[in-house]
Amino acid sequence: MRRKPLCFPPSARSLSQRIRGDAMTVAEKAQALLRRRLCSPTFAHAAFKSSPESNYSKLRFLISSSIAEACNNSVLLLGPRGSGKIAVVELVLEDLKAEHPDAISVIRLNGLLHSDDNCALKEIARQLCVEHQLLFSKMASSDDNSQFVMDMLRECGLAHKTIIVILDEFDLFTQGKQRLLYSLLDAMQTLISQAVVIGVSCRLDADQLLEKRIRSRFSHRKLLFVPPSKEDVQRLLECLLHLPKDSSFPSKYVTEFNRRLSNILSDKKFKEVLDSLLDVDGSVSNLLRLLFRAVSYMDMESGLLSLENFKSAYLCTYRQPKIDNLEDASILELYILVCMNRLETKEQNSYNFNSIMKEYKAIHDAYKTSDNYANNVCLRAFEHLLEQELIGFTDSKGRTPSIEFHPVKLLISSRELYQGLTSNSSCPAILQKLFDHESYK
Repeated sequence: MRRKPLCFPPSARSLSQRIRGDAMTVAEKAQALLRRRLCSPTFAHAAFKSSPESNYSKLRFLISSSIAEACNNSVLLLGPRGSGKIAVVELVLEDLKAEHPDAISVIRLNGLLHSDDNCALKEIARQLCVEHQLLFSKMASSDDNSQFVMDMLRECGLAHKTIIVILDEFDLFTQGKQRLLYSLLDAMQTLISQAVVIGVSCRLDADQLLEKRIRSRFSHRKLLFVPPSKEDVQRLLECLLHLPKDSSFPSKYVTEFNRRLSNILSDKKFKEVLDSLLDVDGSVSNLLRLLFRAVSYMDMESGLLSLENFKSAYLCTYRQPKIDNLEDASILELYILVCMNRLETKEQNSYNFNSIMKEYKAIHDAYKTSDNYANNVCLRAFEHLLEQELIGFTDSKGRTPSIEFHPVKLLISSRELYQGLTSNSSCPAILQKLFDHESYK
């Protein structure tokens, strides 16, 4: 007779594994939620919707008034790449389509693809045909497409339907004869048409590229997209990374996650990482890339973010070969770099190898250091720094035998130099003290 297997209660080890597996599932869901937020530029810019001074509010008012009053408008959205121009446009259109589902028709063009007038008119005609379920002819001539576009503008105006034309990379449409821009803006001068032209460009002088006949028909409205302030960045971080309390996540986990995140955001070291990031590129898209990497590094066992996640994300985002070179630099090379930095701090605009050696001697005499090198040894270290491109000549006449007489400059910032000094294991303490004294951190 076969014995039945004995049934033992689950051991403490298997129970802990099961609890850990549940925690991993919650952490994965939280990570997926944060990733979806960070991959959606519109979600990031939605945090500023409530502000009446935001570009979202201004653009929404402009388009909604054009729809309500059946008038024509044109506007330029100007700002550096990654500042959220297109994201704000998409956010406004999404809200207006929900409010006016049958009163908007959107045409999207990109200067990288449609800068040619004939190509642009053909693409506008194709999109209008798709929007209004009409048959599009690929064999139509440029004049036929132009006439069709003008007729559609008139018909949509009679039907109280606003056509919104988005011209991304607007400055590329100003090349050539600008026939497309003239046709659109000239058609908007009539009372029958009902359209809004939105130009998007990273060139702040995009309106100055327009011909005089087109500039006279343009409304000269411009919205500038600038990097967010520190207060806006703090508000954006909380909006992007805090878990919602009214969600399917366990309340204790949400409370602990948000508490840990608040501690990180208020940490001085995190603010240093954030300042270093914003000093290089203060755009919202750059911030989203850093946060996405940090969330990807999240510890899945605890399900919580840590300061190390953000530090690792920053180091991975910005590889710093100059700082890597400083880690292997000799003591003499570090002295030369510090002397050059001191000369630039004293606003000495022009200096050469001989000036650097005078500063080096002044440090040696003042602090009685044991690091004293011959002039020819210093010159070889100076040449090595030139080869590594940590320093460079201020003019093009530097490739001569007597390089010690030609003006030079630092090719690294004070922050990078300080990081290099702290990461170099052989760096004398006196050099770091000099930076502490001069507040170079």
